[in-house]
Amino acid sequence: MKIAITGATGQLGRLTVSKLKEKTAKENLVALVRTPEKAADLGIEAREFDYSKPETLATSLQGIDTLFLISGSEIGQRETQHKNVINAAKEAGVKRIVYTSLLYATDSEMALAKEHVATEKLLSESGLSYTILRNGWYTENYAGSIAGALQAGAFIGSAQNGKISSATREDFAEAAAVVLTNEGHENKIYELAGDDAYTLSDLASEISKQTGKNIPYNDLTEEEYTKVLVSVGLPEGFAQILADSDAKAAKGSLYSEDKTLSKLIGRPTTPLADVVKDFIG
Repeated sequence: MKIAITGATGQLGRLTVSKLKEKTAKENLVALVRTPEKAADLGIEAREFDYSKPETLATSLQGIDTLFLISGSEIGQRETQHKNVINAAKEAGVKRIVYTSLLYATDSEMALAKEHVATEKLLSESGLSYTILRNGWYTENYAGSIAGALQAGAFIGSAQNGKISSATREDFAEAAAVVLTNEGHENKIYELAGDDAYTLSDLASEISKQTGKNIPYNDLTEEEYTKVLVSVGLPEGFAQILADSDAKAAKGSLYSEDKTLSKLIGRPTTPLADVVKDFIG
């Protein structure tokens, strides 16, 4: 069985390739990337693959049995891009698509959910076998702000006291590798989240504990948080998406008690304290 991974040089893609190489021969893996030269270090076959060039996609998918479709990074373009990939997969004879969606996508109020729901619908109507991995938030999404928080003396956001059931990219990559290399996951939807939930106040407390510095959590309005993110260099559209995600986390959009992720990977998901330690170190 030949497995292809889109976005294989991205953060989730690289981790997934690494996990897959532990479960199957590298000859069974194909990296689908915009620039094959950048995938040389993955140690597997690489083919050019650009979501926005639909006329080229089916050729790159020849001989592929299972496609791991990592959702595109261009918000606002993803529904069209994903449709291009799904159509090409049908043309090329791909048997199954595994797609990274969003936690509780069909019920989520997050702005990010719309394109994921549209893609899920495309998959369900495609006639192909599929598995939908509704990934919760990556812990790294917040841990990446630790350095800035230490410099500023506070951790900021707009999630209020909302609980966040995040897991690391490695946790999600390992789950993807399990689903991609085993049977019994056809036409299933998995809600994937971390075992333990925390608030951003809890995160600030953990940072304080591990650094010996007093790092409080300062909660801002969605509008205020957007302005801060723009002021540090983020594009306004992306800043709005991040602030919206925080605001919806305040309403529970990033919280789950589902333990499917840890069941799939056969171990507890990575604790928040471990991630904080890695980022501080």
